Amino acid sequence: MLASITAASSAKGDDRPNIIIILADDLGYSDLGCYGGEINTPNLDRLANNGLRFSRFYNCSRSCPTRASLLTGLYPHQAGIGRMTFNAGQPGYRGTMTHNGVTIAEVLRQAGYQTGMIGKWHVAETPLKPDQRQWLAHQVQHDDFAPRDNYPVRRGFDDFYGTIYGVVDYFDPFSLVNGEEPVTTVPDNYYSTIALADSAVSYIQRYSTADNPFFIYLSFHAPHWPLHALPEDIAKYEKTYTVGWDAIREKRYERMKKMNILDAKGDFLSPRQFKDAWENNPDSEWDARAMAVHAAMVDRMDKEIGKVIAMLEKTGELDNTLIFFMSDNGCSNENCQDYSAGENDRPAELRNGEPMIYPRKKEALPGPENVYAAIGAKWANVANTPFRFWKAREYEGGICTPMIVHWTKGLKQKKGAVTKQQGHVIDLMATCLDVAKASYPAEYNGHNIIPYQGLSLTPIFKTGKRKGHNELCFEHFNEKALIDASGWKIVRGPKAERWELYNLNDDRTEMHDRAADFPEKVSEMESRYLEWEKRSMVVPRPK
Repeated sequence: MLASITAASSAKGDDRPNIIIILADDLGYSDLGCYGGEINTPNLDRLANNGLRFSRFYNCSRSCPTRASLLTGLYPHQAGIGRMTFNAGQPGYRGTMTHNGVTIAEVLRQAGYQTGMIGKWHVAETPLKPDQRQWLAHQVQHDDFAPRDNYPVRRGFDDFYGTIYGVVDYFDPFSLVNGEEPVTTVPDNYYSTIALADSAVSYIQRYSTADNPFFIYLSFHAPHWPLHALPEDIAKYEKTYTVGWDAIREKRYERMKKMNILDAKGDFLSPRQFKDAWENNPDSEWDARAMAVHAAMVDRMDKEIGKVIAMLEKTGELDNTLIFFMSDNGCSNENCQDYSAGENDRPAELRNGEPMIYPRKKEALPGPENVYAAIGAKWANVANTPFRFWKAREYEGGICTPMIVHWTKGLKQKKGAVTKQQGHVIDLMATCLDVAKASYPAEYNGHNIIPYQGLSLTPIFKTGKRKGHNELCFEHFNEKALIDASGWKIVRGPKAERWELYNLNDDRTEMHDRAADFPEKVSEMESRYLEWEKRSMVVPRPK
């Protein structure tokens, strides 16, 4: 009895912070109000204004590689997902998260944390079924959406509510699971973003009654296509985007400079990548509506994050909760309406058999459940202001994410500060280990564990600076990049004949290729990149 009392007393003295990682999906660099956007995001703005924003924080340019890297602290190829969640037969491209790495949840649970995950998983191999078309429409049932050894509850999470696959119908999501059990039906008024936040609120309410801290990974589907939003949220933005691409982009850029997200002298607005004038756009009504739905999805996500913050306040946990918010990649240029329905994760029908409309000719306005559409490259170029390119590219528009940190008890920087220190999703494991006083294992469940690759962000939280990475490296579908600690960057597309070289210190928008001026620097950085490829399982590449 005395031992039990002593243990309980000791646990109540546990002052380690709770940790919440909130991940948006395909959110543009400038979509949030606190990053210059016109979208109404008061709750995330509040976190930013009382916390710290990063202007140079990096992801892995696509959903599943970023998620695997974030969870393990490894580069995505080391984590097993160098491309997508299909097995390509090479060590770095198994399409499922490796067991030679550990997740943040596995490490923190061993250190005494409660662990819960809500939302999009997308790091387990998802082989196709013979009746995939019917399965996607909920017309047949299979128990397993992926091998269960890589379900969240098998990778360190006590609780899980969310989807195993990557893309979902927001009103009736495919691959929805509670724990390990498929959720076969949802209420008529179901909407993914609301349901996920409600689950996070319930986890916080339950976890806060215990003596030990908690770790929650809240991974929204929003604002990834399809463009599905609630009518009342769309209505707020129905006129906003009728002014066209250029007007929105230029206003975002001006706000970003005033907010110190960008350097007024060195960070220039890159030329818009499309010459099409809005005034001559025959699809302006459809395009304005598409971006309005995108904004509505971001707006709703912010509202639901507000509920999470409110529960942290109600339970007295907010001040000692370390909150991260970021996106998995830049906004997407994809036109999902051009894809083939009924394949992979794209349904051809609703549950009741009604055909899903893929408006290739923009014949149906996006927003409702029966329309599968995306904003496309022209609006993605706006969402990623001031950068060029988008998701799946290794230019800044693909790999640079808005990143907000809020931690009342742990942040020593001025409230609302913007840091230009570089960081990467691989740093989250190291940071969580640091603040949780947790140990990283050399072996776990009989597997030898690859050392994590990140560095803790806590020196930035405390002093504003840290000794960062010598380089950050990127590869996805044979597009490559390396960012040096000094701010120089090389990048090369899959079909490019040579490397490009940019100085991100005075050219964040990558408009001035300096490769011809500094060939020796390109050669030296290329050598380092190739060394990274070998040690990080990037090679051999699948065909």
